Amino acid sequence: MNVFGIGLPEMALIMMVALLVFGPKKLPEIGRSLGKAIKGFQDASKEFEDEFKKEAARIEKTVAEPMKATLETPEPKALKPDPDTAEEPPAVPDTDSVSPEGTA
Repeated sequence: MNVFGIGLPEMALIMMVALLVFGPKKLPEIGRSLGKAIKGFQDASKEFEDEFKKEAARIEKTVAEPMKATLETPEPKALKPDPDTAEEPPAVPDTDSVSPEGTA
């Protein structure tokens, strides 16, 4: 048995030291909390992997499907003035009342 590069004799030594440090009553509690932490890490890792695969598949689908291009004809703005910015045309002076130069 080889876990994380630690063989059976090293594992037994670690367990004996833990038993001496924490005592026989605390050791099962510590083992249980350590097991829950590892299980939570595995669940989070699995969820991350699933989300990563799902996103990679979505991107792959987007890249694989052909791009649809459409051309839209823009409306000419010069023919259709905007009612918010419409200004009145400048006043043209009346030429009937003005006498030409040289004639009085």
